[in-house]
Formats: sequence, C-alpha cells, structure tokens
Amino acid sequence: MWKKGKPALAKGLLAAALAAGCLLIPSGAGYADSPRTIRVALFADIGSKYKLTVPAVTLLSNQAWSLAAEDGGNVLVTVPSGTKARASLDGYRVKVLETSSWQTAADAAKKLQSTSDKPLLFLNSKGGSNVYQLYTGTYASESAAKNAADRVANAGLSLPADQPPVIKGGKHLSAGGYATQLEADTARASIALAGVDAWTAVVPSEGGGSRYEVWVSEAASDSDLDAARIVLHQVLPQLSLTTASAGLMIRTEAGLDLNSETQAQHYAVSGGAKFMAAGSSAGIQLAERSKRTYRGSLELGGSNGALSVINELPLEQYLYSVVGGEVSSSWPAEALKAQAVAARSYALAQGMRFDIANVVDTTLSQVYNGIGTEAASVTSAVDATAGEVLKSGGNIIEAVFSSNSGGVTADPSEVWNNGGNIFASVDSSGDSSAVAAAKKWYYVQLPGGADGYVREDNVKLTGEKTAAGLDLLTATTKDVNVRALPVLDSSVSPVGKLNPGENAVVLDKVLESGSYSWIKGPYTSAELLKSLQGKTSAALPSSIISLQVTERGPSGRAVQVKANGNALSVKYPDLYRSALGGLPSTLFDIVPSGSYTVLGADGRTASVSGSQQAGVLSASGMVTDGGSGTVVMNGENKARVIDASPGFLFIGWGYGHGLGMSQWGVKGMAEQGYDYQKILQHYFQNVTIVKE
Repeated sequence: MWKKGKPALAKGLLAAALAAGCLLIPSGAGYADSPRTIRVALFADIGSKYKLTVPAVTLLSNQAWSLAAEDGGNVLVTVPSGTKARASLDGYRVKVLETSSWQTAADAAKKLQSTSDKPLLFLNSKGGSNVYQLYTGTYASESAAKNAADRVANAGLSLPADQPPVIKGGKHLSAGGYATQLEADTARASIALAGVDAWTAVVPSEGGGSRYEVWVSEAASDSDLDAARIVLHQVLPQLSLTTASAGLMIRTEAGLDLNSETQAQHYAVSGGAKFMAAGSSAGIQLAERSKRTYRGSLELGGSNGALSVINELPLEQYLYSVVGGEVSSSWPAEALKAQAVAARSYALAQGMRFDIANVVDTTLSQVYNGIGTEAASVTSAVDATAGEVLKSGGNIIEAVFSSNSGGVTADPSEVWNNGGNIFASVDSSGDSSAVAAAKKWYYVQLPGGADGYVREDNVKLTGEKTAAGLDLLTATTKDVNVRALPVLDSSVSPVGKLNPGENAVVLDKVLESGSYSWIKGPYTSAELLKSLQGKTSAALPSSIISLQVTERGPSGRAVQVKANGNALSVKYPDLYRSALGGLPSTLFDIVPSGSYTVLGADGRTASVSGSQQAGVLSASGMVTDGGSGTVVMNGENKARVIDASPGFLFIGWGYGHGLGMSQWGVKGMAEQGYDYQKILQHYFQNVTIVKE
C-alpha cells in the first residue's frame, strides 16, 4: 500500500532548505490601482468569472451616510443613522399586479418568493389613491423578462383578468426638473392624479450637487418609450417631456416584511450610472450578506443586467478582514504576518481579474467578511508588514494558499498542470498542528457485527485481547454512540451504541477526521457515477467494480484514477476532488469496503468480496468463512470489517488544493520558532519580500 508524505525535516535541515528554490514566472496580471485601494465584488454577475446576485440590497449604518455620484463629488441622498435604505438596478422587470390592498399584493409576493422570479413590492400614489405594485426581476434582457412574464402568469397567482403580467424597463421620460425634493414630490402628485405612474428621481448636476426630476413611464425599449410619449401627450398635453438621464429613481418599498406592512425608501440605479454609498468609520451593513458591515464605500451599479455591489476600500483595511477570515486571530503573530504578506501579494497579483473588481469576497479569491472578522492581533500583523509583498523578477507573485496540505504541499503538476516554477512540493509537517488537541477514535466491531468509530474519551481498554491479538474495549458511560466515521456529526444517525460491560473489538485507532486527515464514504458505484457525470472526458462505465489510484505526483497526490481498469480522465488533477464526491484533497488512498485482496503462497493475488466464502487455514484446520462482518487483517496488524455491499472508502490527508502555502503548516512552523519571512521562503520558492 502507498504511504503518505515525506520524512519530516529536522529543524536545522529545514532552515537550510528555506533558501532553496527556483526561478519564478510573472503572474501575468496588472496590479490594483494606486493609491492602493481594492475593489471587492460582493454581488455581481460577471459571466463565467463570478455570479452572485440579489435583486435588491438593504443598507444600514449607526451613523449617517450618503449616496453620491460615482466620482463622489455629487452627494445626492443623505440617509440618517439607523435608517434602512434599499437599492436595486432599474432594469428589465415584470409588473405582476397593481392593487389597493397590501394583503393581496403580499400574498402574491409570498408565493413568488420560492420561485426564481423574486418579488419586489412598492407603494405608489395614483389617481388620488394609494396603490401597491408588485414586480419581479430584474432580468438580463427583454427576452428573459418575456419568459419570466410567462412563468409568472402560470404561477398560480390570483391575478385580475384585465391585469396580465407585463414587461417593464429602465427607460423613462422626464416631466421637469426641480431644485428640491418637496417641489418634485408636489409635481409628481399632480401628475399621478391623472392616473399616470410617476416617480421622483434625483440626478447629479453638472456643476456639482443634485437636482430632482419627475419621471413617467417605465419602458423596456425605445419603441415602448415613444408609444408612452404619445399617450402621455394625449392625457397631459401640458407636460414637456424629455428623455430621462441617469439618476436614482426614488420609490417606497412596502414588502420588507410580507407578514405586516413595513416601508423603506428604495433607490433604483437608472441609466447605466453607478453610485457610491459612502459611510463613516462605523461602516455600512449589508443585510443580504449575512448582515456584515463594510469599511470604505459600496458602489451600486449593474453588470450583465443584474445589480452589482462593489466594496471599494484601502488595501490594508481589506487585509484586516481577510487575514482574520482566513485563519484564527489567536494564532501566533508570525503566522498572522505570513498570512498578511501572502494575502496582500495574492490580491495585488489579480489586477482587474473580475472586470469590474479585483477580487470577490468568497474562497474563489480570499475570504472577506467585512469588519466582523477584524481583531487586534490581526490588525497588528497587517500593520507590522504594511506594504510587504512577495516578488520575483520584479513581479508580485500570486501567492496561493490552502488550509492544510496534509504534511506535504502539492507540486504544480498535481493541481492545475501549470504554475511555472514558483511552487514545489515541500515538507509541511507543521500541518499536524491542526490535530494537536483533537481526540483520537477507535475503529471497532460491535458484538452484533456492525463496525464504526468511538471517541477515545468515552471508552477504555479492558486489557483483554481476541485470539488474533486484537484489543477489546468497553464504554465508560451509558449509550456511547458508535459513528459511521470518526467525527461528530449530529445529522448522521449512529450505527449503534456501546454500554459498560459490553466489549467491542478494536480494529484500528485513527485521528479525528478534519483538515489534516479524513475518511469519506463508503460511496456506492451509483453515487460515484452521479458525481463523475460531466466531469470526465471519457465515457463512464455502467457500474464501477474496481477503483484505483494508478498514478501519483511528487507529493503522492492522485494524478490518475482508473475505474474498471480505464482512466477517469479529468481536465486537471485537482478536479478529482469534486469528481469523486467532493473530497477534501487529492492526497488519498481508495479502499474497497466490500472486498479484500489475498496474497497467495505462489505470489498471485485474488480479490474476495463480502458475498463470497473463502477458505481459511486456522489452528484447528481448514475452515470456510466470509460474508458480511468478516474481519481481515494485514501484515501491520491493521484490521477492517468487510461489508456485504460493494463500495469505496477514501482515506486521505489535507484540505484544499495543497499548492503553495499551507495555513496550518504556517501555524506549526510559527510555533516551532520560525519568523514569517523564513516561513514564506519555505513555501514559496526563491522569492524576496519587498516593501512597496
């Protein structure tokens, strides 16, 4: 059987190895704009690069904040402290319903909440009365809105016969400009008396500041806008109508709580413009992002027909959150400094990778949770390394990292088939710091034949052994759960229970499954085939009888896996993680749970399944044994139970792609006394740390 890892280096040898390395290649991307601010996409549809959108966002701060033009020079709206404000993109949408009853509109909105057509409910005045207007959207195109209108019409809503769902859009006519919102609101109310939809909008003034306009019509196309102009001239011939420019359309939202009417000011970003929500040092909370609070400003705009929210802030303040989001703030200072330099380098190497942003706030870039993950220890580490980056040949390197490399980092050939010479497989014995305080688990067979895992602090060895020399243990408390895998998981029922006085056979002792080591499965053939669907270039078999790692890279990670003797070809080796049921890493062994291999005296091997009988030579002569519950032992006295049904266990190490810096390995090295510079030079080859 293949053995994991490389021999751990002694501290003196490791120190000598820190200077070893090879040439780096340029990252190929430009740097974030100077002065060093960074743009983080929180919600944006950026095509295949990133898609995480919501129809509207809720903004809140405990200090007053403002909505300004993109350049920040024209303050359009000031929002008082403690006041919620909503924002959306003024784009293609479907007007579902208009009614004088809030309850009728709210009931329809509730039914739409569970569909892909998300509702927005507004209050408006029209013909001298209040009306509630229910919409869905926004949508990326007029055709997408047409399809949505068909879906909504068939969604089982109680809609008036004379009100079929209709397509609306972000094209408006301006019925005049005003110096104050009060003047615009008065004019809007006068126009609305004629039964016309009208809204107040605030737009930037060319000389600075803002002005107000009254907008009418919400057309989806230029032809619809021309038709609306004709109708409006007939109804209100005194109006002088012009095409509306970019601005913020002010609406009253009435659907924040669909159980009781709750209103909030709603600003729809119109005309392709972008506006900045600029807060104070207290930051601005974004309800739809788990109520996280963000420093800097939030740019509200559009991307591919969907709302985009970009947090723009100083790079160093971004790192206050990122470092605390990626690792624990309680880690040693040198580990936090290493993470700060790596995170800074990674961010700057991205350029404008996401077209309208440098990075996103998920693990697709780096974990970024706003002010909530900041801590004094992290801030100190970022400040202590301010401006420091990893460079080679004049270029900032893309300093990738993962949670835990399982004792040895990956070679580029084992991950994405590229990466140049900036990475190499190196010892990462410090990864074991992830399990330094973890309990171990006994793998046991219960008296009834079932097998599973019990944590060591709930049992004790009896001092007795089986005829095969395996230890016996018993519970130290009542109803000890025997779990399918060595980890606490309340969502999975235990395979059995063990009580004091009942003995179980100890088959093995393992670490608790986590980021350093883990056991997954057993997965059936059907489960694996479902996971493999669409992820391999070759046709899949109808059933997986055998599954083996047939080729490994320099660190021991799987680079080729064969099913029934045929390679499961993936685009790059790291895809085996998702292809094989979502494995934590590609540093794994595969063990068939329903069969075992016997080495005969003639040197030949044979596979015996749990459903077969096998001859066993015992002290009392030849006997026949086999079937479900059979215990087999290898030459290292490691035993396991053979299941009746076939399946495959994955026993592995590490969490993540394993390339570059291992975060738990960094912690381990810091605890051994290495400073952040030596740590970084160990994980990234032939680099210099430069302060810019």
